[in-house]
Formats: sequence, C-alpha cells, structure tokens
Amino acid sequence: MMRSWWAPLSVLSTAGLGSAFWWQTKAEPVQTDLDSCTTSPSTDQSSSQYELKLVQVLFRHGARTPLKSIPDVLEAQWVPDLLKVPDHTKIDYVVTDLQGGPRPPSPVEDNYRVKTLSGGTYAGQLTTLGMQQMYDLGVRLRKRYIQDMAFLTPSFSNQEVYIRSTNIVRTIESAKCLVAGLFQQKQTDIVHILTEEARREILYPNYNGCKRLKLRSGHRWEESSTLPDIASDLQSIQSALGVQPQQRLDFILIRDDMVARETHGLPCPAVLASWRAKVEQRAVDMIYHIYDPTNRESLQLCVGRVLHELLSNMETKVQNNVLDKDRKLFLYSAHDTTLMPCLMTFGVFDMKWPPYAADITLELYQHRQTNQHYVKVSYVGQDQKIPGCSDVYCPLGEFKQALSAYALPEESYYTRCNSTEDAPDRSTRTTSRL
Repeated sequence: MMRSWWAPLSVLSTAGLGSAFWWQTKAEPVQTDLDSCTTSPSTDQSSSQYELKLVQVLFRHGARTPLKSIPDVLEAQWVPDLLKVPDHTKIDYVVTDLQGGPRPPSPVEDNYRVKTLSGGTYAGQLTTLGMQQMYDLGVRLRKRYIQDMAFLTPSFSNQEVYIRSTNIVRTIESAKCLVAGLFQQKQTDIVHILTEEARREILYPNYNGCKRLKLRSGHRWEESSTLPDIASDLQSIQSALGVQPQQRLDFILIRDDMVARETHGLPCPAVLASWRAKVEQRAVDMIYHIYDPTNRESLQLCVGRVLHELLSNMETKVQNNVLDKDRKLFLYSAHDTTLMPCLMTFGVFDMKWPPYAADITLELYQHRQTNQHYVKVSYVGQDQKIPGCSDVYCPLGEFKQALSAYALPEESYYTRCNSTEDAPDRSTRTTSRL
C-alpha cells in the first residue's frame, strides 16, 4: 500500500544536558491519568468552558536498531525478523517534499546504510516493536480526539491532518504507524507525509545547515566527553567493559546501544547492569552541555524554527484563515534531539532522556464565553504548567511571550545562521547522532 519512496533519508544528531540549575525553573507536571487520557476538565467538550480548536503533536520515533554498537563487547544480533511490518500498521501513503514533489535525497539515511549491524540490519531502523509503539500512540490520540472529544473525523483526510517528518526512514515509518493507529486504517485520502532536504531541515538541530550553530556549538559534542566527572566515569566504564582506550566511545553511544538491547530483549554486557543509572545520568549530562540551555542563542538555533512554526499554526487558526479552516491536527515526526531542546525552551525538561514514541502535544482552545484563546501543553500524556503562564490553560499571549526568547522566523534564523560575528571558529568534527 506504500508508494515508491524507499530512497535514502535524512536528519541529524543527539544532543546533551545536565545541570542542577535547570531544576530551579522546571515546571511541575500536572496530575494526569495517562491511560485514560482524562487530563483536564476539557475532556467532556459539551460541558467544558473551553472549545478545542487545534492540536499539534511533536513526537519521537519508535524503538529502533542502535545507531552504533558498543565496540569490542558482546554483539547483539539485529536480524531482519526484528523489522517485520505488522499488517495493522499498513496504510496507503506517499512521501513527498514540502511542495508535494519527489522526496529529497537523504544523506543521513545513506550514511546509515554504508555498514550493516551484526545480524544483517542497518543502524537506526524502526523495528516491529517501534512500529507497535507508534501505533499505540496513535490509539491514545484516537481515544482522546476521536472517541472522547469527537474533535477529529474517524477517517483520515489531508485537509484535516498535516504530517511532516524528518527525511529518515524510521521517522517516516513512525508517522505512518501513528496514523494507522489514530484512524484504524480508515482513510478517505492517500496519506501525504512531507519531508525537507537535509540542509533546510528544521525538525532537529541542523549543524550542517546552520554555520553559526556549528561554529558555536558543534565542538561541544566532543568536548562533552572531556568534562572532568564525565571523562573519569567514561574511563572507568570503558575499562570495565574491556573496550580499548583508542576506541571512540561516549555515554550517549553506550546508552543508545544499551537501551536498544533492553527494549528488544537482546543480551547486554553484564557489567552494564551496575552502570545503568550512571550511564543514564552521564548521557543527560552530556546533552546538557551540548545544548547549553544557559545560552539562549544555542536553543534558538537548535529549535527556534520549530517553535515559530508551532506558534504560526496557532495564529493561523486564531485568525480563522479560510485556506486552513479545516485543519485540526499537525503531526511532526522527529527525534529525541528535537524534543529535548524544545522541552528546555518550555522550561519543563525533567532531566530524563525522552523514551521512544515520546510526544509533546500542544492544544489550542477558545473560551466559550470570552472567545479568548488558551494553550495547554502535555508531555507523554502529562499536562505541564509552563513557566511564565498563569495556569495550565495558558492564555495565548502569555504562551507566545514565554517562547518569544526562542522562536525564530525563517528570515531571522538564516540571518543568524549566516553570521559568524562573535562566533568562535570551532571547526572540529560534528558528531551526528539521530
């Protein structure tokens, strides 16, 4: 049922965090029942004082094969049987560029396919388990927006739903599986999944597409492994694993392989059991250093375009634009390295790595009496109170003000990206992990 598109795909990196100061501004999640999805008084639309107008979901792909195996240790067998496509995730879909033309080339996906993992599969491929995770996320969204709130129509249409993915196979397939779960394979249209060429991608921190980001922050990938506490722990675990000192290894790589193995029930080096908590902590510490949320420009260049698009979609709905009057749902299929800097800009990053199929959902409401608009943000099903907002239901003006320090329109983004003034020349190799 899939149209021809299995060409190489593209996206970029896995970034880092870990400083105590973030806890001082972190918003408190609001009590939410993830299973029942009864997250607020608005669940019953008929009696609610708020009317849902627009939903936007930014999500990480499902479980996948690792991006790289830990060298010199027990090999996991990543066999093709782990990638079987369940029948209930199949839909009729096509992948295009943003204008509806042919899908662009994908240098990142090409790079994945240069070398196979032990067992015969490629790095970064969505597995059967990952497909099911995305289908389950679609089912959760279905319960809320079709069954409970009667917001979406039960059958997919391109007028109602907009889908954009990074140009990588696992994110494209993740979007497809989510849509299959959300609409239970019912569709009035062929599902269009839109992608962008690598140098203009906005759904991850684009070090290759933004010169200033690479100059200011690219070096922090390698630098993060040399921070004293991280370097000391890395040396210890490398010795415990029996990995030779000359091998390139860091905690993000270790975590990626470890979590992929655990998720799929594959054997893991026994020594990692005692190191698991430390691996998680140090991987996040690295990400914190890489993204550097104390530096506003760093987050602007990482996810400023994404934030601007989310805000623009809401403003279009508020203005009741005739061209988009039927649009109710925006889906963005992305990566952990997209979600983490976004959570930082929202002030709700919980110092934990986003799990597979994690989602940030933004709901736009209109008050039935006052006609004022409000935004509600949730992360993996839990409502979040954004710093700078007076309530979980954040007045749109307050929400826009809270993100104003980070959101960048396209022109401003490229003006900054092309400016190297005051940007240190750090031309070291930029690590690419997606």
